[in-house]
Amino acid sequence: MSFKSEIERRRTFGIISHPDAGKTTLTEKLLLFGGAIQEAGAVKSNKIKKGATSDFMEIERQRGISVATSVLAFEYKDIKINILDTPGHKDFAEDTFRTLTAVDSVIVVIDVAKGVEEQTEKLVEVCRMRNIPMIVFINKLDREGKDAFDLLDEVEQKLGLKVTPMSFPIGMGYDFKGIYNLWEKNINLFKGDSKQHINDTIEITDLNSKELDGLVGATAAQTLRDEIELVDGIYPEFDKRSYLEGDLQPVFFGSALNNFGVRELLDCFIEIAPKPRAKQSEERLVKPDEDKFTGFVFKIHANMDPNHRNRLAFIKVVSGEFKRNTPYLHVRHNKKLKFSSPNAFFAEKKQIVDISYPGDIVGLQDTGNFKIGDTLTEGEIINYKGIPSFSPEHFRYINNADPMKAKQLYKGIDQLMDEGVAQLFTLDFNGRKVIGTVGALQYEVIQYRLEHEYGAKCTYENLNVHKACWVQTANEKSEDFKEFLRVKQRYLARDKQNQLVFLADSIFSLQMTQQKYPNITFHMTSEFE
Repeated sequence: MSFKSEIERRRTFGIISHPDAGKTTLTEKLLLFGGAIQEAGAVKSNKIKKGATSDFMEIERQRGISVATSVLAFEYKDIKINILDTPGHKDFAEDTFRTLTAVDSVIVVIDVAKGVEEQTEKLVEVCRMRNIPMIVFINKLDREGKDAFDLLDEVEQKLGLKVTPMSFPIGMGYDFKGIYNLWEKNINLFKGDSKQHINDTIEITDLNSKELDGLVGATAAQTLRDEIELVDGIYPEFDKRSYLEGDLQPVFFGSALNNFGVRELLDCFIEIAPKPRAKQSEERLVKPDEDKFTGFVFKIHANMDPNHRNRLAFIKVVSGEFKRNTPYLHVRHNKKLKFSSPNAFFAEKKQIVDISYPGDIVGLQDTGNFKIGDTLTEGEIINYKGIPSFSPEHFRYINNADPMKAKQLYKGIDQLMDEGVAQLFTLDFNGRKVIGTVGALQYEVIQYRLEHEYGAKCTYENLNVHKACWVQTANEKSEDFKEFLRVKQRYLARDKQNQLVFLADSIFSLQMTQQKYPNITFHMTSEFE
């Protein structure tokens, strides 16, 4: 197959939603269609022995939530699909924001009973800022939920989207009979028993035919006719160009757990979803069909295999072909590296790939060379933008609870910070280590992983810090700056890149410091010019 047609058949997307709306379950069902797995395991806390294929960290299995973004690939109708399943929990939002830099489109999952929730709003906002095309999947239709039209209104108002239904439910909850597919003009009847298998559809081109009454009963059939007439009257027709530009969002209804409405979503997705898109770097716009390879690291995951203490750097291929055993330039270190076993993923199964194309996600064995945001190229100096560290919300001292294991503790902290789980600051005046996170749940994850993956125990102590600000000054030798260093020495720290950080203990002290030292700039993210 030619290089061009390999790009044409790639689709890389992320699934985003509020926790518990059914993201991971939907991912499982998509894999079922791709024939990648034989039976799907729902993500439940400890109820089902067969865990979801995409949750491979022990803590996720215990809690029934996804805390790390997993990467899965499968083939469906000769289209190569790469899914990035993101954590919904807000404490892991940073991981999700980074993942959104690596996708070409997004599926937003919404729970029929809860409607649009706050985490969904934040994530959709990021997608809208970047004009990422979105498809909405309204999930759990076999449960009692809000009226379909009310849900569509809520999606439009709360998320600021412009929607067009591509399928429509026949009844809901106990009366749920099935789904009418407006895209293909057919009906999929809900039996409610064959949960793990794939249902057949019945083609109905004319909604006025008597056949419909026979299938769902006269009352439901009439309601459906009225509702579809209303849909045609109110909502715009689907227009692929508007969707690709991020101006129109198709909506599907279904129940991922019962594998219902998922095939409709997938069939339409492979037809309309964008192929790998061009990406803006600081230097220029890079197009996927360029000859030379470029790619960037959007995630680092340590210890994917507990038997081997290894780290994987996830690289999104932006342009050209990524080949095994070929030296590529690591732009930040300005040195050539080559990789003998680049991995493609299917959950816990990894395969070594010889060649990867734009849109693909490749896992590279990493001995500590990579940080999030690093670029690999065939020699050109390119830096991809948009993966900053944000100022954390929570701060705690981290203490070693087992003096015999100091080395393991520091190694563990080091690797977890490279993964972007949290940020590490070292205080200037006494060298104590402070961990800053976006959400409090991350402290538990860090403690758990340090103990189970590195054999190190830690304890935390609260620290009263309001914000971490990266410090920038035009003149490091000025009296002003020297005075700032002297007066604020108790509040100064270094991050992992050795950048100077001011830990302000309150919003008031931050404002006072800014007024007192006008020549010093305080940044809320680590990426600044």
